[in-house]
Amino acid sequence: MSRPSIVIPLLATLALPLASSAGAQGGHVHGGHAPTAGASAGAADSASMAAATERAMGGHAGHGGHHDARAMAHLRMSPVRVATAADSERAADLVVALREATAQYRDVRRAEADGYRLFAPQLKEQRVYHYTRNRSAIAEAFRFDAERPTSLLYVKAADGSMRLYGAMYTAPKRVSLEELDRRVPLSMTRWHRHVDICVPKRRERTRWVEKDSTGAMKFGPAGSIATEAACDAEGGRWLDSIFGWMVHVNAWADDPREVFGH
Repeated sequence: MSRPSIVIPLLATLALPLASSAGAQGGHVHGGHAPTAGASAGAADSASMAAATERAMGGHAGHGGHHDARAMAHLRMSPVRVATAADSERAADLVVALREATAQYRDVRRAEADGYRLFAPQLKEQRVYHYTRNRSAIAEAFRFDAERPTSLLYVKAADGSMRLYGAMYTAPKRVSLEELDRRVPLSMTRWHRHVDICVPKRRERTRWVEKDSTGAMKFGPAGSIATEAACDAEGGRWLDSIFGWMVHVNAWADDPREVFGH
């Protein structure tokens, strides 16, 4: 397969808006990502976190500035780097490898047969649906293989069918920025982690629906509680970090500008 025509304007890359990243990240509910090594939240917490975030964002996160601001309070982004010709070449090769490896999964049933499972199936309307294979998530803690991403990303077509959109790669939070750059160039896109999150105590799952005085959800990756002191005051459980690093490569996007953009 020949290299795709990937449009990555250098100035646009350098000025990649944080709010745009937050919008997409909220929209596909990052509580849905499979934990990498060292994740702090259990499966039940992850499901509750995803549902709470979806409710907080009204099912279409990222469409309002205040939602973006709350999401950004819980995100740590990789730094912006100046794009080089070598980075663009590596990025193009990555997309070719990913497309070749995932073409078979255009039919979501094939993905399911190979062990990919939809996260939070109770959330019927998501902007991007994550189909995650646990063994790939574990393997990515120790190596990077462009052909074996942690998750496949789908969007729902007008007829209700799932259309393959891209993939998500993950890395442990302990890895260096140089290792992240080696996997997917930092000048092409921005890796991110979910940090500083307050969640209800384990036996208080009903508290996920609680809102603050402004009507915003209190808990979760898009919650209004963003400091440990505030979390303690609410009787919540503070998580410095819930997942490792993650990044999307939208290899099957119709618009080449979306391939490395959120």
